[in-house]
Amino acid sequence: VQLQASGGGSMHAGGSLRLSCAASGLTLRYYAVAWFRQALGKEREGVSCISPRDSSTKYADSVKGRFTISRDNTRNMVYLQMNSLNPEDTAVYYCAAAASVDCPEGDDYDDWGQGTQVTVSS
Repeated sequence: VQLQASGGGSMHAGGSLRLSCAASGLTLRYYAVAWFRQALGKEREGVSCISPRDSSTKYADSVKGRFTISRDNTRNMVYLQMNSLNPEDTAVYYCAAAASVDCPEGDDYDDWGQGTQVTVSS
């Protein structure tokens, strides 16, 4: 099983990025898939999650209204569209998958991908 996050980059505040999470060895449509981020010197935090049950979504308060998580079952991908980025969004972003019908609490996920760096300058 392998998860791979991609799509990070550097940009100025107000810009947009779309992160992608690709999977091999598991079919993401049957998993709860989440995005986490970890800024330098800070604890990892959950950003968003999409459940397999009904594709319901959850977002951290800090990203509500700016970020959108979605899945493309035909491509076995999960995306995180990030709009109105600000410097506080600077972090390494990770995708993770859990064999659960609902988004788990905390970071109780089974599989984690390598991160992708997002850097937002003011």
